[in-house]
Amino acid sequence: MDRLIGTGWYALLIAMAGDIVISLILPAFYKGYSISKMSISALGNPKSPVRLPFNIWMLIEGLLFLAAIPSFHKMYAPVSKGLTITAIVCIAAFAVGACIFTCFFSVNESRDEVTTASKIHGAGSAVGFMLFLFVPLQTAILSFKSSNGLTGGISVACFVLSLLFFALFIMSDKEEFSKTFIANEGLWQRLNLLFMYLPLGIIAVKNISGV
Repeated sequence: MDRLIGTGWYALLIAMAGDIVISLILPAFYKGYSISKMSISALGNPKSPVRLPFNIWMLIEGLLFLAAIPSFHKMYAPVSKGLTITAIVCIAAFAVGACIFTCFFSVNESRDEVTTASKIHGAGSAVGFMLFLFVPLQTAILSFKSSNGLTGGISVACFVLSLLFFALFIMSDKEEFSKTFIANEGLWQRLNLLFMYLPLGIIAVKNISGV
């Protein structure tokens, strides 16, 4: 268990950094894919030339997030057990619903083509993203309680920015915004992830470096 806790921060950092990097690299091998216009999940659609590596990575990413939970629990449970458990539930929901489910239940290239797999994917991702959205806020409160004002302040700023980009991500799918800059679904999703991940990334780096 001690070894698992010790490696958890590395797992968390790899999961988050890998998610951002892979979402930017794989499109280079997918002709016609637009990083700014298309969601990350579209990389795993049945017609995607990068479907296999993307889906394998999503499974690995989900497992890495789950592997990081013991480290998070050990660090913050003494500060606030209830809030720590709540944050862990949000992280686990994201790991399973938005990552592992994506591996096994793909969206289709066209939104008009709806299948059972795409419905399961949509439900899992929606729940996962909605819950993980509050992790920066939970991290902020835990940081303030730990007398770590700098990390807490950064986490609050990241929470506000992640909310903004999540709202733009939701709006990008609306018909009335289809011909506007708001239609950049892929851009908003990547920025949303970046700011959701950043507080946890800072905490992981600090624990790994011993700062």
